[in-house]
Amino acid sequence: MIQAKKLQEIGVRGSQVISPEKITFEERLRAFCEQNACRLYGKTWACPPAVGTVAQCKKRCLSYQNALVFNAVYPLEDSFDYEGMMEGHDAFQALCDRLYALIPKGTPFLLLSNEGCSRCKECTYPERPCRMPEKLFPSLEGFGINVLALSEAAGLCYNNGENTVTFFGVLFY
Repeated sequence: MIQAKKLQEIGVRGSQVISPEKITFEERLRAFCEQNACRLYGKTWACPPAVGTVAQCKKRCLSYQNALVFNAVYPLEDSFDYEGMMEGHDAFQALCDRLYALIPKGTPFLLLSNEGCSRCKECTYPERPCRMPEKLFPSLEGFGINVLALSEAAGLCYNNGENTVTFFGVLFY
């Protein structure tokens, strides 16, 4: 669908197309969301409960024939560099925007990214529909996807060395 060279040009470190059936969905991951560990539960269209149950999310993902698993690696000053992690998070969201721009018009797809959406200063959830549904890239973890198992299924490195943070996404098509 999208050439490896183009993926590298937009900042993708590693990528692999796999069958969606190889992706592990775990109900127990949703418990982290429900505990509001990232403080986005019930506050955005990209996270639970807005995305549906894990079973609904899995069904949605399995309706596609292919899953392009991709990642990007960002440097940190040290393992406690929260600011660097947030910069990496934002950079990965921008990478997902660049990937979105490469998707041929009219192609049915679902793009999942890291954590929740932060496009709008204040999300419309749950009172009004999303302002930018075409650029709503829900959370992998919110869908119940085990990211470590995902990296293994795709043959991509989960931990890319000391003083780095690696973010993953999936483009279903």
